[in-house]
Amino acid sequence: MAIQLAPIVGAEKSKVPFYIAGGALVVWAVFVSVGLGMRKPSFPGNASGERAVIAITVVLVLAAASMAVATSGTPASSAAAPAASTPTGTAVSTPAPAGAATQSTTSTGAPTTPASSPSPAGAGSSLKLAANPSGALSYNTKQLSAKAGKVTIAMTNMSPLEHNVTVAQGSTVVGATPTFRGGARTLTLNLKPGTYTFYCSVPGHRQAGMEGTLTVS
Repeated sequence: MAIQLAPIVGAEKSKVPFYIAGGALVVWAVFVSVGLGMRKPSFPGNASGERAVIAITVVLVLAAASMAVATSGTPASSAAAPAASTPTGTAVSTPAPAGAATQSTTSTGAPTTPASSPSPAGAGSSLKLAANPSGALSYNTKQLSAKAGKVTIAMTNMSPLEHNVTVAQGSTVVGATPTFRGGARTLTLNLKPGTYTFYCSVPGHRQAGMEGTLTVS
């Protein structure tokens, strides 16, 4: 019975059951040795009495040992770690040039994974772009594709150099992020079907290969 109760007692982490079991063992030991052993030289008298004394002693020893194990240990801390706060991005509106109905850039301050993100139906196209983090003058891709309408490009720049992403159709620039280093900026445009070019407008960067094609269908 003591062994079966050990898991339940251990969950409470109370020392009282151990004190009770240990005290019972001590009382029994004193009773057997002083109360019976010293007063009755013939104790335990016969084989049956001897087996009874051994059985009771074993039960009390097991109970004390079980309570010692069950009540030991440190309960797990229940304190919950405070949730980390997430900085809110700051949107900067800029006038929309010809061919672009809306244009905005958003500073998130946190890097994003350079990969395309599917958008819900009717919500436009969300694209991801990243500058080479080692400092090479290149993006992580030279081809982007989107559906006509609202197109959002989230650009991450963890390079030691400053970069931007500029979108143009022919010689007409339809939108661009600020030139920045560290974190990410988001460019949102309304684009008609056609072929556009995206590139970094920092002098010399486009010429070194930092450009690609955006196909809008």
